[in-house]
Amino acid sequence: MFFNANKIIEIVREKNRISRILVLIIGTFLLALAYNMFLKTDNIVVGGITGLSILFQSVFKVDSSFFLYAFTIIILILSLFTLGVKETVKGSFGAVLYPVMVSVTAPLSLYLHQHYVLDNFLIEILVVGLILGFGSGIIYKVGYSTGGNDTIVQIINKYAKIPIGKAVFVSNLVIILLGGAFFGINNVVYAIIIVYIEGMVVDKILLGISDSKQFFIHTKELSKVRELIIEKLNTGVTVIETTGGFTHKKNKMLMCVVATKDYYLFKEAVLEIDPEAFFVINDCYEVSGGVKRSQLPFV
Repeated sequence: MFFNANKIIEIVREKNRISRILVLIIGTFLLALAYNMFLKTDNIVVGGITGLSILFQSVFKVDSSFFLYAFTIIILILSLFTLGVKETVKGSFGAVLYPVMVSVTAPLSLYLHQHYVLDNFLIEILVVGLILGFGSGIIYKVGYSTGGNDTIVQIINKYAKIPIGKAVFVSNLVIILLGGAFFGINNVVYAIIIVYIEGMVVDKILLGISDSKQFFIHTKELSKVRELIIEKLNTGVTVIETTGGFTHKKNKMLMCVVATKDYYLFKEAVLEIDPEAFFVINDCYEVSGGVKRSQLPFV
């Protein structure tokens, strides 16, 4: 039977479309609220289209909302000619929705800013980072983006062959440094703190909080450790055939997932069985399928 990868991707994209769009609306609402309440008010340039709008408003006296609409239209037209219709349509909804939300939240932001002012600026920076991180995180989680800088990065990646991660970093860094040139070095420091907090929150939303650890164990007492895992953890364990890279010696390695709360006791128990056991331990963000772990603690 012919396997159609594109068909699978389309099926995934169509799944829960209504609920995903609702999440996108909530996410863009939060981003726009943070932009109007804090970033634009305090001239904090954190990169992307929002940072450019603040710069243009301050330097060229161009209304930030007008800039957001104009820039979005220009980018969509540019995307149409460079990335094609399919990619443009895919990113257009979030790209158009964001400036609309900026306009919608402007009166609300003004009201909140007048009645609920944070006295400590560092707390304000923390709040901004959390709001931006949560808003961006839930948008990425459902497979959308707000376009703008993301589209520019895609175009750079296609024609300049610069990796997307590097292109994002460089473009945002340039905008942040421009913000520092016009608004002072403090602006750069505040922006870096916000971007760092935002990145951490996005990671937590996308990956979740690690509640388990993945163990790869190389031990001479393989059967004893295997028995420990099965009897005490009441979970599955995989035996992996290995070959030494230097010695070419055939051997076996165990792989299992352990609840974070059991991490220390399990590690020490394995070392008690085999003090020379070799470990590779990773954070495990999601475990699906297979033999279910017992709810009983490891004792």
